[in-house]
Parts: sequence; structure tokens; C-alpha cells
Amino acid sequence: MLHDYASLCQRAAGLAAGLHAAGLLPGDRVALVSRNTAQYIEALFGCWWAGLIAVPVNAKLHAKELAFVLDDSGARVALVDESWQAALATIDARELERGIVFGDAEYGRLVAHSSSVEPMAVAADDPAWLFYTSGTTGRPKGVEITHGNLLAMAHCFLTDVEGIDPGDTILHPAPLSHGSGLYLIPHVARGALSVIPVSGGFDPAEIVDLVNAWPRSLFFAAPTMLKRLVDAPALAHARLDHVKCIVYGGGPMYVEDCKAAFAALGPRLAQIYGQGESPMTITAMDRTVVADAVARGDDARIASVGYPQTGIDVRVAGADDRALPAGVVGEVLVRGPTVMRGYWRNADASATTLANGWLHTGDLGALDDDGFLTLKDRSKDLIISGGSNIYPREVEEALLTHAEVAEVAVIGRAHSDWGEEVVACVVPRTPLRDADARRAFEAALDTHCLQHIARFKRPKAYIFLAELPKNNTGKVLKTLLRAQIA
Repeated sequence: MLHDYASLCQRAAGLAAGLHAAGLLPGDRVALVSRNTAQYIEALFGCWWAGLIAVPVNAKLHAKELAFVLDDSGARVALVDESWQAALATIDARELERGIVFGDAEYGRLVAHSSSVEPMAVAADDPAWLFYTSGTTGRPKGVEITHGNLLAMAHCFLTDVEGIDPGDTILHPAPLSHGSGLYLIPHVARGALSVIPVSGGFDPAEIVDLVNAWPRSLFFAAPTMLKRLVDAPALAHARLDHVKCIVYGGGPMYVEDCKAAFAALGPRLAQIYGQGESPMTITAMDRTVVADAVARGDDARIASVGYPQTGIDVRVAGADDRALPAGVVGEVLVRGPTVMRGYWRNADASATTLANGWLHTGDLGALDDDGFLTLKDRSKDLIISGGSNIYPREVEEALLTHAEVAEVAVIGRAHSDWGEEVVACVVPRTPLRDADARRAFEAALDTHCLQHIARFKRPKAYIFLAELPKNNTGKVLKTLLRAQIA
């Protein structure tokens, strides 16, 4: 399916008219529950044309989780792909009136609606996108991302991450319900092409084929996606001269993985750090900064997430929200035009998270003398053992320098004497055949850790897994790991 901007405009306007004719009013919510499709893009712009609030939903949720999002958002209409058609009929959401399948006859009638509707006037502070957090620590919350937030995010991308020219191409292997959908906006603003993989998701061989077919291409990738691409045999056949930039973020990018990606892909990597509450926009390192850090062998700079994007204030603060000196670890606070209006229908959570005019990210980090931010961990992931703070990422970085460690996640486990002990969940590159092999590998990892980090930080136990549990954006679900080993 190939659309030009004229047909995108026509179909988005038709959808807006059709949704108005169906009785939807400005400010009503429309859920989008689908793998990546071309219709997803026109649906987003159709919602905004009509003054509606789009609710892009993780298409890999359980039906019960989707029911919560539909009920909490009060969505009146859900636009879904075929895989969700049957499940949607079983969901009881109080305000949901109808489900419409992308590509079916009813959807076709909507986008072909003949009534002309002018784009609805909106204010910068009006919600445009209701983003539900992953909910790994409890019920997900709906983040109210406004039209002004999206505009500021687009400006920051074009200024601080990558410039886009007409005819450039953004590939969408990452979910349009998350980062890839947000980065759609600056690309549309610059007249770029959007290419949806046939699979509707990420497959390394498919991405190589698309890169080979589309010059001046860019895409967003979670670190786990980038790692899979680097390890894929298909990469040997990639036209890397067609790749303009790969933007990574959404989770920790370890130093060794970044070096391996740079060696395989060259100076085409840019990094961003953001949250749903400040969509894709807190700090960044563009291609030149990443390449410079690699060329100088500056592991500290490689491990950072860059410096604040344009117009964004970042503070590392203590318990009183006062700024801490460079090098001291505290909570990362953010303010600026990309920060959310608040949480949907949750005044208490909004007041806590936005206290004193700052977004409290829940991330722990430190700023260096040059203003580069290095994340240590989520505050909930901090391990306190025998009164000492241990940051899991530091232990993970050390373990990943061992040649036989493919992936690792470090978590805390309750201990009667020390409060918590450090546990490393490790995915070995080579399967361990028996108990003797496991014991030998544990000893090797223990020795390796003692060569890189303080003795009190080394894991007290190792758990070997075939894979780490992750959500659809590639984040390791440490809450699930903690529950499994409790």
C-alpha cells in the first residue's frame, strides 16, 4: 500500500468527519490497538483532525490489561487490527460503544466519508495523546501528552537528535504506540516517508531488506533491538550507506553493547533519554557526540545519556529537590515544554510526580562537570545491602564485559542480615550442560567481578536463564524477576 501526503490528508479528514458523524465530540478518546499498519498513521492524524484524544495502546497487552486501559480512559471507540477483533467483543468497558477493525468495510466507509470537516482548533494545553505507562510496579497511569508537548518534542528531535529533509525515510519496526509513533511527527513535519514493515514489528532480516531498499533511512530502536540487529547474520548484506541514523533509547545501553554496535554500524548512532511523562525528550547525544566518545575511548561519556535537549532543564536532586553537586547521585528532575500536563483522572499522582514544578522521574543519576547525565538505575531498583547503596547497572556493566555473558539483569533479594543481597540473572552465550558447568561459570563470574568492582557489590548468587523477561519495548521486567526469585 502506497499513500502520498494528499491521500493521507484526505483519509485523515474523512476519518475525522466519520467519527464526528458517529457522535464523537472534541475531547473524546479513541483507542488504537494494533500492530504497526499504515492505517495506524492515518488514524492518529484523523483523531487530531477531529479534536479527539488518541489512546495508542500496547498491542501485546493481555485482554484484562486492555480492559483496564479502555475503562480508565473512557474510550468511546477502539480501532483495532484483526488479531484483536474477537477479544474486543469479550471486554466490558463502561464507555466503549464500538470496535472497528482497520481495513474492514466499516473502517473504509469512515475514511471515505464525504462530509468535509475543518481541522479542529486546539490549544497547546489540550491533550492529544493519552499514553499508558507500562504498569510494571502497579496499575498503569494515563499520561496526558498535549499538543504543545508533541510540538516541543518534534522541535527537540530536529534540533538535538537528527535533522530531517524531505524524502528521508523513517522505518517503523518499533511500536507506533510508543517511540516510533512519536517520532512519526517530526518526520511528517519535514515531508519524510514512513515505511511499515510487512511483519508489523521488528525482524532483523526484514530491517536489512528495508534499509537496502530505502536510502536515507532512520529508525528508532530499543537497545535490545539494536543488539539483535548487530548479532544478525543478515547485517553482513546491509547497505549501511543507506542508513542515516539509528536512534536508541527506552532502556539502558551498556558500554560494551554500544561499542559493538558502533563497530558494526559506524557513526550512525544517536541516543535519547526520555519518559512517557516527557515523551522521548530529556537528554540526547547526536551522532557526532557518540562518535567522538567512541573515538576517544571515553567510556564514561559512552555510558551517559547525553546532555539536556533544547529548552529542557535537568536537575539531579536530593530528597528536598535541591540540586546536588556534579558527580553526586540523586533523583533526576525535569521541567520544560515537553513535560506532561498530568496523569489522566489522577490528581494525587500528578501532584506527587510534578511537585515543586519539576517532573520527578524516579530515575537515579549524576551530572558531570560538562552537564552530561549518567543514569544509575530506577530508584526502585537501588539495592541497599548492609547500609551500602549498590546500583545494579554498575554490576551489570561489569558482568557484560565477560565474553560469555549475553545478557544480564541485577536485582536485590531480601536477606535477613544484610537487608538485601545482590543477585545476577545471567543469560550465558553457551548453554550450561550440568551443575558442574554452572558452578565453574559462577566462579569465573565472581573472579571477573572482583577485577572490576568492589567486593561488596559483587553478586552473592547467580541465576542462569535462557532469556530475560521483557515488555514489547525491550525493557527488562525486573519486577517479574524479583517475584520469580523471591
